[in-house]
Amino acid sequence: MAEATDRRTPAPGPAATDPEPARVIPHQPVRSPAPGTPQSPAGAPDGFAAKAARGPRSVPGWLWTVPPVAVLALVFLYPLVLVVQQSLSPENGGGAFDAYAFVFASHSFREALGTTVWLAVGATAGCLVLGFALALVIAFVPFPGARAVAKFIDVFLSFPSFLITLALLFIYGTVGMANGLWTEGFGATEGPFHFLTTPWGVLLAEITYFTPFVMRPLLAAFSQLDTAQLEVASSLGAKPGRIIRRVILPESLPALAAGGSLVLVMCLNEFGIVLFTGAKDVTTLPMLIYGKAILESDYSAACVVAVVNIVISVGLFGLYRVVSKRAGA
Repeated sequence: MAEATDRRTPAPGPAATDPEPARVIPHQPVRSPAPGTPQSPAGAPDGFAAKAARGPRSVPGWLWTVPPVAVLALVFLYPLVLVVQQSLSPENGGGAFDAYAFVFASHSFREALGTTVWLAVGATAGCLVLGFALALVIAFVPFPGARAVAKFIDVFLSFPSFLITLALLFIYGTVGMANGLWTEGFGATEGPFHFLTTPWGVLLAEITYFTPFVMRPLLAAFSQLDTAQLEVASSLGAKPGRIIRRVILPESLPALAAGGSLVLVMCLNEFGIVLFTGAKDVTTLPMLIYGKAILESDYSAACVVAVVNIVISVGLFGLYRVVSKRAGA
């Protein structure tokens, strides 16, 4: 009994020492990857997920522009290059610019250039005046069928130019309606209307055909005009002429400039109207090209005139683009 009582628990030695308490690592939330994001498998090298996210290698964007540019170059640019090359390589030999010097010195070229310029400028001026007047009537003068007339103008833009020339020939031609009525009414052998075969007939045909190209942007501009300005001006006693000069005309100047520059470019290159009117004494640059190439087989001179016509046309088209951009067309 005493032996059991004296038995004591031995003191803990070094081996029985309590272990060091474990360090507490703060909990960090694990971010799950966004849905659809590929994850790298175990043991994958760095950057695998980034490459997988890009997916299959796509075709560079600039490669898609190669086919249409190649087609345009083959269909349009290559013929232009041939024309320029032919103008610099006369068939009868000589220097590169001998054909240019010969053509520029010829009377036929200077006459054709002058005729082309004055016909284009005259037709543009006539289209601006007539188109502005007709657009005013359609937009601001209520009459039955105004909407139908405006729709017809859009359809008229798709008509070929020779249709208008044929219509004028039916009316004012040598055996047209006007001369027929004159001979029947007065017993004359021929009628007095022979102007279609003159420059004035060409001018009339071009004005008739190209006027809707001025009216279309004008009608669009008039549709955006604030009618309250017109009502205020009218209530203050302004007459219609003053309203047109002070209110309508300033608002329509951009549309007039855009339509006029477009008509100028188109009149410069017009061929069908001059050909179908039968005006033999009217020679424009396109007619001179036709005569040199088809009738005289002088391809070097025809190419020189064509290059001049292209340069003038591109310059006027650049002017048209600038004016249209400022006009918001």
